[in-house]
Amino acid sequence: MSTQLEVGQTAPDFSLADASGKTYSKADFAGQKVILYFYPKAATPGCTTEACDFRDNLSSLAAAGFQVLGVSPDDAEALQAFTDDQNLTFPLLSDPGAELAKTYGSFGEKTVGGNTFEGTLRSTFVIAEDGALSDVEYNVDAEGHVARLREKLGA
Repeated sequence: MSTQLEVGQTAPDFSLADASGKTYSKADFAGQKVILYFYPKAATPGCTTEACDFRDNLSSLAAAGFQVLGVSPDDAEALQAFTDDQNLTFPLLSDPGAELAKTYGSFGEKTVGGNTFEGTLRSTFVIAEDGALSDVEYNVDAEGHVARLREKLGA
């Protein structure tokens, strides 16, 4: 498993494309608050629950000054289908080879349906206006995650 990050550390830089090919980087959000969340696979039950939860709470998160970005190892086609199917209104970024997930410590061994393998781990990072991590959550439970996050962030 990759090294986990901690609150107060500078968030690692990123530059990833969304389904349409638009690139988003950490520098694009300088001076803003960003919720960067990693999820294993588009259109799976837990990931759908979490993405729809962010979608349904996006206006209150935005009102509190937060931009939401989802990151998975899915390709652009899978991200576009997921966005369209779930009417998602925030960017989903493609992390081929889970390179950014590894940088954020969000990659490691997991067991699903009795099968153990390496993959992206569900985790969430809040990047403050100064680029430092103000919240770090690993092993996130998708159910109720956004409500817990909103309460913690006062959003």
